[in-house]
Amino acid sequence: MKEDKDFMKDGDMKDRRAGKKLTYKKRVCKFCTGAAPADYKNPDMLKRFISERGKILPGRITGTCAKHQRALNREIKRARVLAYLPFEKK
Repeated sequence: MKEDKDFMKDGDMKDRRAGKKLTYKKRVCKFCTGAAPADYKNPDMLKRFISERGKILPGRITGTCAKHQRALNREIKRARVLAYLPFEKK
């Protein structure tokens, strides 16, 4: 049987870009590693989790776990109500 060019001898598929494997760096939750917890009284820390238009960034972009993302959303909303953070940036 003729060997297909897309497959190696052991059955693994070749990468079409000179044999390099796709790798990515796993993001680590900043709050799980021991950093200070999210607090509405610290707007400088919360600004890192807000886009330039004022939207809350999702956990897949910031790297926060689901538990801390929920807490982060709650604290950002509290900071907005108390006018530590703007609702919308123009």
